[in-house]
Amino acid sequence: MFEVSTQKTFAAGHALRNYHGKCENVHGHNYRVEVTVQGESLDSAGLLVDFVELKRLMNAVIDRLDHQFLNDVPPFDVLNPSAENLARYFWDEISRGLKSSVPVQVAAVKIWETDTSIAVYRP
Repeated sequence: MFEVSTQKTFAAGHALRNYHGKCENVHGHNYRVEVTVQGESLDSAGLLVDFVELKRLMNAVIDRLDHQFLNDVPPFDVLNPSAENLARYFWDEISRGLKSSVPVQVAAVKIWETDTSIAVYRP
């Protein structure tokens, strides 16, 4: 199995709903997101997926979230904007747009809210 990963960063604010503690208040994070793609074979150039394509897909998601109050951005206007839900959202969006000449799938998405707090989504 081959895997490739890439990371990007963005900044956003949020307030957790149905939470009792500091994070129920409006606050922000400098998020880091890592997307890992996996597949059994490589294309004719020896690539699983072009990093340029993977970064383009990540940028499309980040552009909707960067410097936003996540609670106002669909689907987080209804869905709690937790790191776990952000990881799933990235997985859904990247999976929907991923195209390759060989079969690939998103294996995992990691979201760092801080240097020491990480949420991971794997299907």
